[in-house]
Amino acid sequence: MSDIEARFAVLEARIAVLEDQLAIYQLFATYGPSVDSRSGSITASLWAEDGAYDFGGDPLVGAEIVGSLVDIEPHIHYVADGCAHVLSMPHVTIDGDKAVATGYSRVYLNQGDHWRVERASANRWELVRASEGWRVQNRINRLLNGQPEARDLLSSGVKGDA
Repeated sequence: MSDIEARFAVLEARIAVLEDQLAIYQLFATYGPSVDSRSGSITASLWAEDGAYDFGGDPLVGAEIVGSLVDIEPHIHYVADGCAHVLSMPHVTIDGDKAVATGYSRVYLNQGDHWRVERASANRWELVRASEGWRVQNRINRLLNGQPEARDLLSSGVKGDA
């Protein structure tokens, strides 16, 4: 392999990683608008068919079940009053066809002339590359209420313990 071919191969590999990161960021950028517009099919499309969402208690399993969250209370009430599900820019670690994204989520609720933070959480998103792009295999969401579980989620993601 010539020097130019080797350099080209390195550049191709670096571009592939950047494209993966961009696709994962796009997935994150879709989540809030999809749940706040009660677009269950779009929300479901972010998850792998057998993907799960664990926000404490029994996890929801299956993309369609996760997408159906937009049609239950208290979500319906939140949207009717005005809400915003906002995700932080995640820390992303990619390993082949798997990735882990670690960050924060907040839910803002409208209260007439002001907004309040309803919930602030630590999140671990385990993603898989599917034929249609990156999808959520598992999302773990823990309230930032001083309990060690939320801190552990954040710590494991930025240490690279994916």
